[in-house]
Amino acid sequence: MSSNNKVVTAPRVPDVGYLAVRTSGAGLIDLSDRGRIRVSGSEAIMFLNGLITNDMKTLDRNHWMLAAFPNVQGRLVAAVRVMRLADENSTSTFLVDTEAATHDTVLKTIGRFTLAGDFHVLDVSEDTSQLSIQGKDAVDILNVVTQSDPASLGKNGLQQITWHDHPLVVIHASHTAEDGFDLIMPIAAANNLRQALVQAGAQEVSQTTFETLRVEAGSPRFGQDMDETNVVSETNLDEAVSFTKGCCIGQEIIARIKYRGHVAKKLTGLLFDADVPVAASSTIKSNTKEIGRVTSATYSPSLGRTVALGYIRYEQLEPGTKVIVTTPDNEIDATVHQLPFVRGSWYTESVITNG
Repeated sequence: MSSNNKVVTAPRVPDVGYLAVRTSGAGLIDLSDRGRIRVSGSEAIMFLNGLITNDMKTLDRNHWMLAAFPNVQGRLVAAVRVMRLADENSTSTFLVDTEAATHDTVLKTIGRFTLAGDFHVLDVSEDTSQLSIQGKDAVDILNVVTQSDPASLGKNGLQQITWHDHPLVVIHASHTAEDGFDLIMPIAAANNLRQALVQAGAQEVSQTTFETLRVEAGSPRFGQDMDETNVVSETNLDEAVSFTKGCCIGQEIIARIKYRGHVAKKLTGLLFDADVPVAASSTIKSNTKEIGRVTSATYSPSLGRTVALGYIRYEQLEPGTKVIVTTPDNEIDATVHQLPFVRGSWYTESVITNG
């Protein structure tokens, strides 16, 4: 049907922030609007393990893991990153990092257990800032600014250092499929650290450009690509789920889906032949049958065409499957594509490390 589409392909010029992340530099992204919740206590592991999908007992100090908060039906309440910090006074200490859209939900979910045992919850979101430096030069720039030897950190490693008399958590993590690091610090240190990173060569990345980068990386966003209507297994957060940890909220439903074979639908990628306008909520069809919907779409400067995230029924999930995306004005051919669309240094390293 694409031969009948009267779509004018406009030239797109990537900005300096995008080029810094995707070429030979590094981009600086402000993630301070995310929620950061500190959890500690001798019973912190036990309480958290009963609430999230991953296995807290396997999380070593100075490492992080992805996890999801499900409800009793196995549907997604929030996707988070749980960091295990160095113990304080022989007490386990964690930092839960979540999107702004799920900050209050996560805080309420874990906060209700504060009187049930040795389990302490402190929301530090307003007292801290969070930056992310992404790209091939991230290691070198961060080393110059912080003298923290970030190259020594493993894929899910973190370290706590002091920078200009302020505590700084350095987290080896990617939001773009390129190598990168998140930095969490007190608000008082944030502006000086930002300026130091920019002076060392980092290019600031706008939120619009970050949206393009995260879709290219296949990274779902709560409220846009996933929400409480989705079973956790549908959201492509496979690394966030342990099937050997024991009982937690919603585990029975999630395990049943796995062991029966597959979910009915799953988040995946869609690759278009050109730069075409595609809106979120556009219908995905196979022939005339509706099989899913688009959740996010963007023009990819790296690929020179539009890419999108969307949910597709299991039978059409195979990469290379031809589908049709229906917009108010058009029907556009697309191809199911494995995520991420752009396989940067983080993805390459992961494949080599994990075989």
